[in-house]
Amino acid sequence: MTVLNLCYRYDPVLRKKAKKIKEIDPSILRLVEDMIDTMKAASGVGLAAPQIGKSLRIAVIQIPDEEVIVLINPEIVKRGGERCITEACLSVPGYYGEITRSVWVKVKALDKEGKEIRLKGEGLLAQALEHEIDHLNGILYLDHLPNPEMLQKVTLPDNAGENNPIVSSN
Repeated sequence: MTVLNLCYRYDPVLRKKAKKIKEIDPSILRLVEDMIDTMKAASGVGLAAPQIGKSLRIAVIQIPDEEVIVLINPEIVKRGGERCITEACLSVPGYYGEITRSVWVKVKALDKEGKEIRLKGEGLLAQALEHEIDHLNGILYLDHLPNPEMLQKVTLPDNAGENNPIVSSN
């Protein structure tokens, strides 16, 4: 198990459009496994390669009680509806914001074997797909805030101990 360091809000890699994967070789497969370990260690729902300093079009997502989804070169092909949600990010720890996301999205990508996959996500999966694909395009959820002052700081109850992790929706 390898847990990688996360990149945070002002790291330039988070603002670049990530490079397309041309070949899924052993180094890419190793990176995918390290990303899964890192996402789980950080209690995240998803992780994009730029968040660990790699400007590559790879994302991993795990909705609670579901299998991990590996997406290589993902792109949103269709989306529908709008809803206001609360969102946070492993790369912007300690904050959250109310933003607008799609009700559903359809995505095409490659799996880790290089086979094309298509999936439709609703609810938390739709949110995670949009969030992680945004990362691959150099976009943070902060960019969706109508006003930067709308970013909220996470506050813990007075009785919260130091060992209580703050779980992000990313």
